[in-house]
Amino acid sequence: MLNYRQLHYFWVVARTGSIVRASEQLNLTAQTISGQISLLEQSMGSDLFRKVGRQLELTEAGRQALPYAEQIFQLGEELETLLRAQPDQQQAPFRVGVADVVPKSIVYRLLAPTMEQAEPLRLSCREDKLERLLADLAIQRLDLVVSDSPMPSHLDIKGFSQKLGECGISFFATAALAERHAGAFPQCLHGAPLLIPGPETVVRSRLLRWFGELHISPRIVGEFDDSALMQAFGQSGSGIFIAPSVIAEEVCRQYAVVLIGQTEAVRESFHAISVERKVCHPGVVAITEGARRELFTDRR
Repeated sequence: MLNYRQLHYFWVVARTGSIVRASEQLNLTAQTISGQISLLEQSMGSDLFRKVGRQLELTEAGRQALPYAEQIFQLGEELETLLRAQPDQQQAPFRVGVADVVPKSIVYRLLAPTMEQAEPLRLSCREDKLERLLADLAIQRLDLVVSDSPMPSHLDIKGFSQKLGECGISFFATAALAERHAGAFPQCLHGAPLLIPGPETVVRSRLLRWFGELHISPRIVGEFDDSALMQAFGQSGSGIFIAPSVIAEEVCRQYAVVLIGQTEAVRESFHAISVERKVCHPGVVAITEGARRELFTDRR
């Protein structure tokens, strides 16, 4: 069985970079820490550190072990904080994974209602690739995953999707770039420099298919999985970029750009994925109700 005290010594040494600094932090002798780590390495059957001059470096086994140790002791710290809190101060944790292709403004608008609950929630957000987030959802490290697509059918993971809403897309550019490509929309996009979402996004294929149907060929100058980075390049004048139409006004204000045009022929959708078919967690209820009541509404 894994000795968690020895694992803790390994974790502190890896974080501090030396046994001496770890001994100062743990208030133990360097010999004690070194001996305990040696016992851990013997029980694991692998060296976790190697000496390079006077420095310690993680071996490949050590690099693989470190993320697990990080999660174990981070959860331990969270548990200690939770249990030490007074009963009337305890906050229910709400752990949300966000697929990195979902625009940050949409994420904020979706999650904001969770901060307004009568019973306080402690929101924890993590951004990553969808498949890694769903793997953590399956083992209950996450309560919810927000994505631009429903639960993929090819994954052997039990999960249920709820569509939060959908909308058309809008095209934006700096005033100077918009003036250079003035004209009727969407024909004005023909030959114009365009920044598009990366291949992992659902909207990309829909966008390219729409261009093909209209016989419009923009000049693609950049592809981005991260929508915030795409918008930053758009703000600099590198090219025209897209965003969901429900946040069009916000994009114009935040990035000092102008709206070139909008289309409902290309639509983005957003989904909440959980391991429960019936929504029970108050945070998930707040997100689904807020999305349908405030963000994705007919009046928009």
